[in-house]
Amino acid sequence: MSLRFLVADCEPPDAREKRRASVGMSAGEGYVAAIRRMLPDAPVEQTLPADADAPAPEGLGLEAFDGIFLTGSPLHVYDESAPSERTIAFMRAVFASGTPSFGSCAGLQLAVVAAGGTVRPLRNPREAGFARRIWPTAEGRDHPLLRGRPPAFDAPTLHGDEVDCLPERALHLAGNLNTAVQAAEIRCGPGVFWGVQYHPELTLIEVAAALRRDADTIVEDGLAGSGDDVETQAALVEALAHEPTRLDLLWRLGLDPQITVDELRQTELRNFIEHLVGPTRERRR
Repeated sequence: MSLRFLVADCEPPDAREKRRASVGMSAGEGYVAAIRRMLPDAPVEQTLPADADAPAPEGLGLEAFDGIFLTGSPLHVYDESAPSERTIAFMRAVFASGTPSFGSCAGLQLAVVAAGGTVRPLRNPREAGFARRIWPTAEGRDHPLLRGRPPAFDAPTLHGDEVDCLPERALHLAGNLNTAVQAAEIRCGPGVFWGVQYHPELTLIEVAAALRRDADTIVEDGLAGSGDDVETQAALVEALAHEPTRLDLLWRLGLDPQITVDELRQTELRNFIEHLVGPTRERRR
């Protein structure tokens, strides 16, 4: 029997439409595409926890799934907005279900807050496009989430918030000079969550689109001198997506196969499925 997955698209409706306009799919739809690149026959359903009155997955409880993925989102989980509160409540329900879960960017932040930790605005300049020189902590070196990663690696990212304090029963697995918590394991009740601040699910085309969508903020933060500078960077990333072995583009962007090869870029997704979802399903039988 195929593994059954649920993707929780944590974007509010306006963000989903903005993302569809720029890259042709929402964050949840992008996650579904990433899962199907790895497991073409796996059943994947979607839910919209940030939306008011969003329907539940058809007649199924969260425990009916083998794994749950939480997407990135522009929501600030420390704001007391209705969409943020709904997504935090959803994450608490995921923990209570005991179903293994994985999240990137805001997905990690939601799990942190749902389990009792805290999130804050990023204190350092935002990471826009790629998080550089991520390294495993002592706890992360032998953790299965990061199995196969080198001692330091880059990953797609774009975020303005960060984990402030991890909750109890959490493991700090990776960080870099810009963002202390780049990866973590969080346990809450019967639930186990593995998450990363970066985006292993994103393609380079999606990274280029994200840079263009957030160009004004990137300029405001001083990472680029103008919108034209952001467009130049986005065009290089997009060109690399089409020709991932071009040495001149790799050199100019300072990237390597950890970014350009799907199997390597998606390491954490594969490890979650292989080392947490699969064994948990066997125990549940």
